[in-house]
Amino acid sequence: MSMTIAFIGLGNMGAGMAANLLKNGYAVRAFDLSASALDKAKEAGALPCASAGEAVRGAGAVVTMLPAGKHVEEVYNGSVFGAADAGAILLDCSTIDVATARRTIAAAEDKGFAMVDAPVSGGIAAANGGTLTFMVGGSDAAFERARPILSAMGKAVIHAGGAGNGQAAKICNNMLLGATMVATCEAFAMAEKIGLDPQTFYDISSVSSGQSWSMTSYCPLPGVGPNSPADNGYEGGFAAALMLKDLKLAVEAAAAVNASVPMGGNAEALYQMLVNSGEGGKDFSSIIRLLRG
Repeated sequence: MSMTIAFIGLGNMGAGMAANLLKNGYAVRAFDLSASALDKAKEAGALPCASAGEAVRGAGAVVTMLPAGKHVEEVYNGSVFGAADAGAILLDCSTIDVATARRTIAAAEDKGFAMVDAPVSGGIAAANGGTLTFMVGGSDAAFERARPILSAMGKAVIHAGGAGNGQAAKICNNMLLGATMVATCEAFAMAEKIGLDPQTFYDISSVSSGQSWSMTSYCPLPGVGPNSPADNGYEGGFAAALMLKDLKLAVEAAAAVNASVPMGGNAEALYQMLVNSGEGGKDFSSIIRLLRG
């Protein structure tokens, strides 16, 4: 008898993740506020439920994929803790602030539940393809219980340490990514103004000390480097509004621990400008257009 998993939050990411649990032999009880999301989950083979509490009852594991910390606390305090079986393992895959993750896991443990925070890297294509990376915070015992479930949805499952450390790893990584992308875009825009051909600059920098993932795996200029959202009008990929969300979480976390993040702060300000200009739905590499003027 395969384990039954309650999946709460079937948005762009959650839909693909739940589908991969089904493909790997788990039974899924699904809940989302959107009727069309529930219909899609039903088509994939999940059992749609009328509420989070109904989805959670009788499940061996609960996976949540929600927009922000306030939603995570509402769902766990309002539905999950009261309805879940005593032995259920709880996995929050949302990207939220470290403090809320730690508070929610402490509340779970107080009630006798094992819980991990397990935010993801990889985006919608990886969610659909089952190739996500999970950064996991929680006890060793909770991690070992969560690992097979996460492995059914991803290619890499890495234990980052205690409660909240999954979120910490995610926002540190994405702060680095945001700042590196801005610097890469600045360099391309400047090279162009000086009169250096973008392809020539790429050929040089991609094999020199300025090389980064933002340049060689996700080049922000169309027609240069491997295929990226830049080649598709900056559609798809990782939305600028989501990068801004992660940068805000990073800067907030930095303030809480007195960490100095001047580059992260500048990246946040630039992505705020990009989102304010109405480009929040475009891929985050589209910041090159802002920098080119």
